[in-house]
Amino acid sequence: MAAACDVFAANGYAGARLEDVAVRVGISKSALYLQFADKQALFRELIDWLLETSLPGAVPAESETARASERLAIFVRAGARRLAQGEIAFLPRLVIGESGNFPEIAKTWHDVAVSRLLTLVEAIVDQGIADGEFRQVDAHLAARSVAGALILGALWNTVFVPVGAPSLDLGALADTHIDILLHGLSRGGEA
Repeated sequence: MAAACDVFAANGYAGARLEDVAVRVGISKSALYLQFADKQALFRELIDWLLETSLPGAVPAESETARASERLAIFVRAGARRLAQGEIAFLPRLVIGESGNFPEIAKTWHDVAVSRLLTLVEAIVDQGIADGEFRQVDAHLAARSVAGALILGALWNTVFVPVGAPSLDLGALADTHIDILLHGLSRGGEA
């Protein structure tokens, strides 16, 4: 999966070839085809792998008993850290840039990763509402608001920085976003 990640990050979806992944792993192309029917199957498995390695750190098990505001802050900070790393940072750019020609990659990314992460955030917001910590909001839309800043940060650093824009500190963005989110969700206007 690490080899596939490198190939997709370097070449994009259109330019990624299973042969290149096989060479990086040190196996034959035929051996790789025994595991994956085609590039789409490999991409789907890559998204699964990235999610499995990222999701446990997004909301660690020990935070399950924490208040919703604490869980949301942990999630946003973990998401910013992961998107700042090369192994995941390329995905929003790749999916947005190539989904017009390869709609299956957008569907895969949505179905395997984005929908699961948004459901997780919705559950945190619903918990905060039920506990009286958050005011009544549409958890579905609030989850998308949470994700918006993180996706912008990833796109900023992978699309705009290479053409001369100043780098965006995703940790600082996460802290600011948490402050705005928690003040906006708070029943009393205080985080």
